[in-house]
Amino acid sequence: MKLQRLEAKIKGSPIPLPLYPLPRLYFHTAWLLKLLYPYSVWKKKSEKTIYLTFDDGPTPGITEFVLDCLAKVNGKATFFCVGNNILKYKMVFEKIIDAGHSIGNHTCTHLNGWNTPTQNYLNDVYAFEKIFSTRLFRPPYGKIKPNQISKIRKTYQVIFWDVLSGDFDETLTKEGCLANCLKKIKEGSIIVFHDSLKAKEKLEYVLPELLNHFSKQGFLFSSL
Repeated sequence: MKLQRLEAKIKGSPIPLPLYPLPRLYFHTAWLLKLLYPYSVWKKKSEKTIYLTFDDGPTPGITEFVLDCLAKVNGKATFFCVGNNILKYKMVFEKIIDAGHSIGNHTCTHLNGWNTPTQNYLNDVYAFEKIFSTRLFRPPYGKIKPNQISKIRKTYQVIFWDVLSGDFDETLTKEGCLANCLKKIKEGSIIVFHDSLKAKEKLEYVLPELLNHFSKQGFLFSSL
């Protein structure tokens, strides 16, 4: 079936975007978004290395599960934390730091950049710095206006991804989530998972299987 071209426009961008009815798991890695944000990081040039990232935490119980899984394969990852969650769960956050993982800014209140005035969005991003200082940033939902990202790039390296696991998607089975990851992950891939309640069921099934699968193939798991 041919895809019908739909016209849309992100606030703050003069570029008319052709949006297609693509499966939502893959929409955020479409070539169009890469074209819109050309100076962001989508994938690394690394042999036999995978970059796991976990968004929206820390979350008690779930974040510790992730840390335990990573420790079993001597792996490192990057946690894009929500500032308010760090304040709520300081002890859990300290466990991430103590384990030697990287931290990224995921805003203080998990804002959708497309629906938020630019100055309000920037204030929320920079407020994170009062909680923890980092050079890495990822916009929640992958949604950010060009005028927002142009300012944020002056301070941060903006990290997107080339594999969106789909662990948050209620219409996707845990088996489908694993199959999606195993099919899409390549050398240098940056993968998005979520250490959140919504993703818990799929994460607990997929992460150990994924780590075991790629460890047997000689892959390393590194932080950004």
